[in-house]
Amino acid sequence: MIPVTILTGFLGSGKTTLLKRILNEKHGMKIAVIENEFGEENIDNDILVQDSNEQIIQMSNGCICCTIRGDLSRVLGDLAAKKQAGEVDFDRVVIETTGLANPGPVAQTFFMDDQIAGEFLLDAIITLVDAKHANHQLNEHEVVQRQVGFADRLFITKADLVDEKHIADLRHRLLHMNPKAAIKVVNFGEADIKEIFDLRGFNLNSKLEIDPDFLTEDEHAHSHAHAHDEHGHTHGDHDHDHDHANCDHDHGHCDHEGHDHGHHHAHHDDKIKSFVYRSDRPFDANKLEDFLGGILQIYGEHLLRYKGVLYMKGVDRKVVFQGVHQMMGSDLAAKWQPVEKKNSKMVFIGIDLPRDLITDGLDACLV
Repeated sequence: MIPVTILTGFLGSGKTTLLKRILNEKHGMKIAVIENEFGEENIDNDILVQDSNEQIIQMSNGCICCTIRGDLSRVLGDLAAKKQAGEVDFDRVVIETTGLANPGPVAQTFFMDDQIAGEFLLDAIITLVDAKHANHQLNEHEVVQRQVGFADRLFITKADLVDEKHIADLRHRLLHMNPKAAIKVVNFGEADIKEIFDLRGFNLNSKLEIDPDFLTEDEHAHSHAHAHDEHGHTHGDHDHDHDHANCDHDHGHCDHEGHDHGHHHAHHDDKIKSFVYRSDRPFDANKLEDFLGGILQIYGEHLLRYKGVLYMKGVDRKVVFQGVHQMMGSDLAAKWQPVEKKNSKMVFIGIDLPRDLITDGLDACLV
């Protein structure tokens, strides 16, 4: 299986700089770079001013670059066929999406098309975030929020243009939109190649990384929010239409504002938010399957990414699941070790998700 990395980020976030490095640096890897052929920062203009009819261009370091003039799955199919025929040689693929694109449909290609799914393995979605302009872009463009929500790893670029407090506030904002993506500050797009590949963000058995700070911040709320591990939730009469998509119900603690922590962050009412669900009680497999199926049918388009490690009744191994929109996969992972405390951890990232409805529904699936 050929691993694929999707590189996304808004216009000017540094994707072209990073791609130039991949295409020219002596890293010893054979990488095929597929570039969406529209948008202001077209890599062709800079380094591929060659025969414009040529679909695939060989770079000096063994990489190849091709531009998409059509359907992604067709281009991938062509590349795979050329590789099998010995016409081109590559070990992995990087797809750059245009800065205005939602990476969701690109990711879905790897689940929907059987031929593509049989030859390519989606490794990770990496999103570049321009430190200086990110807050404005996140406020103005939902597509930028989607790019953050889909990410397995976030690189903050152009950090030298802002101060440390600005970076800390931006990190906090990104964390609450997507707690499962590692966030790293990189200068001049100089991310280590090793931090771009083999992240296994879409590997079901990879460990569920939820940023520990996100959980700590959530912890005091959860210590009593999860009294529902023994008995059901009691909800106050909140007006759930306003900002409770990311609130810990009637605990008066909104985990994306961070007010109880002595550090004051600007309040951003981002449409894309995340929440983490945890329980020490096992799930009933049938109930959970029915409930998640219903949620995906109704809210699938609003769910960007979701992932979890589940404690299921009658199963001595961890069950891992994850998905993009309506497409969900699950798998058996390692056995629960005697020393481990069995529990379930799930993270949901989406647009205006009905958090209370989902958490109550999950509670109802517990044994």
